[in-house]
Amino acid sequence: MPQPTELQQRDTLEATVRRAQQGERNALEAVVRAIQPDVHKLALRFLCCPHDAEDASQEILIRVITGLSSFRGDSSFRTWVYRVANNALLNLRPQRLEQQNLDFAGFAADLAQGLTNGDDHLHDSRLLEEVKIGCTLAMLQCLDRSHRLAYILGEIMELDHSQAAAVLAVTPAAFRKRLSRARADITAFMQSYCGLVNPENACRCHKRVDAAISLGRVDATQLRFAGSTQQARQFPQVLAHIRQLETARRAAALYQSHPEPKPANDLSQWLKQLLDEGLGSYEFDT
Repeated sequence: MPQPTELQQRDTLEATVRRAQQGERNALEAVVRAIQPDVHKLALRFLCCPHDAEDASQEILIRVITGLSSFRGDSSFRTWVYRVANNALLNLRPQRLEQQNLDFAGFAADLAQGLTNGDDHLHDSRLLEEVKIGCTLAMLQCLDRSHRLAYILGEIMELDHSQAAAVLAVTPAAFRKRLSRARADITAFMQSYCGLVNPENACRCHKRVDAAISLGRVDATQLRFAGSTQQARQFPQVLAHIRQLETARRAAALYQSHPEPKPANDLSQWLKQLLDEGLGSYEFDT
């Protein structure tokens, strides 16, 4: 059976949104489930910490539910959701990793410390995946919030420039300038320090596993980022493809290789409880 096109999926979502605006609880639940993966993905990349991303995602979804009556269809619904998410994320108090005030110089110094000379085959593939994802997400924290969001939306999630500009409430020209600067900073850093992007660099994920565990950044018994073992074992083939790309595209491709983040909490139960407690009548002022 042919799969629905992106346009058909969008039209289906928009129709479900209209039913939800009319008070259909099942439609509202379907809308939340449809947008939750993208909201969580954006929050995790923006905040790096899964726990913080979980809290932020739920806050964003509550804002979507309570503000649903304000959606007029002037943009696609997903663009509107991203705008709600953007406003929520920009106004969060500094989160735990942001409180460390990371910058590229400090991060470069950190990468140079604690490297071991161990063989990468001595470590489980999921441990290597955990270090890779945690490290690359932490790099994003070296960007300020506005440039971080521009990079995530434009380079990793690949929103077109007009859509991303609408999400960030700036002109397309301003978005392109912001994205260009963020891309240049991330690309230059990875090219200079990351052994995944540039094989000539000293830092390798297998050299950082022991330090990451000893510093408490990785818990070998409870991995936060790594997906399945099979997916982790496939990464060397993915990396070979990434290294064939032009330098400016390698960083984004590395982020896009991350497995889809899985929320720790059961969305169905959370959503049911949320609506049962009174947000089912969600026609509030925005």
